[in-house]
Amino acid sequence: MGEAIHLSHSERVKLIHAARKALDNAGAGSTRETIELTSEAAAAGADYAIVIASGYFAGALANNRAALKAFWVEVAEKSPIPVIIYNYPAASGGIDLDSDLITELAQECPNICGVKLTCGNVGKLTRIADAIASPTFNSLHPRKNPHAPFLVFGGYTDFLVPSAYANGHGAITGLANLFPNATIRLFKLAEASKKDPSLLLEAQRVQGIIARADYTIAKASIAGTKYLMGKMYGYGGLTRKPLPPIEPATAEALWAHPHTQAGVQLERELTGKKQV
Repeated sequence: MGEAIHLSHSERVKLIHAARKALDNAGAGSTRETIELTSEAAAAGADYAIVIASGYFAGALANNRAALKAFWVEVAEKSPIPVIIYNYPAASGGIDLDSDLITELAQECPNICGVKLTCGNVGKLTRIADAIASPTFNSLHPRKNPHAPFLVFGGYTDFLVPSAYANGHGAITGLANLFPNATIRLFKLAEASKKDPSLLLEAQRVQGIIARADYTIAKASIAGTKYLMGKMYGYGGLTRKPLPPIEPATAEALWAHPHTQAGVQLERELTGKKQV
């Protein structure tokens, strides 16, 4: 849910132990601490680390391509587990890696195993995925861990179908906390429709429901998603300070919004649960 930044080192370790197989957010304020977090994650049993650039000095880093590249190169070289690049400008002071730099990192860093594009840039995903899909990529740029190939993920669920047709590999998305079965259904339909075009209309229908829900719920940020998790599943809780909780009127409006309710209905149809 994007809240790793609010966890202590020991809390991150506890979560990885609980999950057993986990993807740990190892982003921190410095390169040294980021590498330290990847080592702690590996010791706790994490399979991968997802790393975001620190936005604290974004004014100095955002337009310094060499410094950004050096950051991921060093982290990848020193991390004991494969690293996924986390490109999320809104959470890193506006730092937004372009497709050329991400492709370079994929080619030159064998311990980097993918990218999560929460920038939402479908064109960027298309360019990176096309480079990775090249028949010569794996032979020219083998991974350090052969079981961790370079994968290209969206950071939202609202473009899973376009991503599938651009050789993307899916999404790492907060919406799946609310609509896990609907998200899986959409991914499977998108992939299957590439072999069976008769499934494309249904994939597009489900994509429309998911895209509208993702857009509407994302505007309420983490607090909105956690509120909806509590409403649907009885857990979620409050955000950690300084993030404020969602206002009661805003929460009620979010739950009642047609886009939210369409997603809820789809999820409940897939799980066989009646709406209450």
